[in-house]
Amino acid sequence: MIIVGELINASRKAIGTAIEAGDTDSIQRIAKKEFEAGADYIDVNAGIFVGKEPEYLTWLVKNVQEAVDAPCAIDSPDPKAIEAALAVHKGTPMINSISLEKERYEKLLPIISGTEFKIIALCMSDEGMPETTEQRMAIAEKLVNGLVQNGIPLDNIYVDPLVQPVATNSKFGIEFLDAVEMIMTTFEGIHTMCGLSNISYGLAARKFMNQVFMAMAIAKGLDGAIVNPLDKGMMASIISAETLAGRDEFCMGYLTAYREKKFEF
Repeated sequence: MIIVGELINASRKAIGTAIEAGDTDSIQRIAKKEFEAGADYIDVNAGIFVGKEPEYLTWLVKNVQEAVDAPCAIDSPDPKAIEAALAVHKGTPMINSISLEKERYEKLLPIISGTEFKIIALCMSDEGMPETTEQRMAIAEKLVNGLVQNGIPLDNIYVDPLVQPVATNSKFGIEFLDAVEMIMTTFEGIHTMCGLSNISYGLAARKFMNQVFMAMAIAKGLDGAIVNPLDKGMMASIISAETLAGRDEFCMGYLTAYREKKFEF
């Protein structure tokens, strides 16, 4: 499972304040905690700062990579901000994300074409958010084909089928899960990725709902997630589900995580 640490996001009040204040210590402290907890990528987002996003996103990348030996997931729909961040990034980043929305797609595609970047392909189009498995697959097929035709290997593509709140439609959970399974079986060698906390929006005991949903998604083939790696309950769900799904030979990952006290139960 590829873990993208989600905490360095300017929409979180403490992070937005730290960015504006140039508080390097706070940003680097969080990056270190995420990395030590198991994050493979550190997501960086400065999207609330209209007009200053390129400057702040660059600052985040520099400070995160000074603190940890890990690549960033550069989180922005703005090509100018992504280009600025790429100019200072070391190693191979993840781009979060391209979609089938015309303006976003056409502006971002030239930046990522022919690169080795890891690309999150979000199942969104100008027609809005997909609700069914079939709608998700239609968008995914166009996105994947377009990326491959522009030199992006399947192994570098992480399709995000888009999680929506089950409280607003009882079918949203299963439609997402079925889409994960269909994407993984249709495109051999591709990956799936999601930020799944929206599934529990509006409900009580959201953490528990999120953990169960994560385990169900892993059973369907999900192999990437944008999560809080400091949430030991969530990490326990991920590690356990991966083991039960047959992705952990001799349960070594599970046993190692237990010994290192990376999760709780």
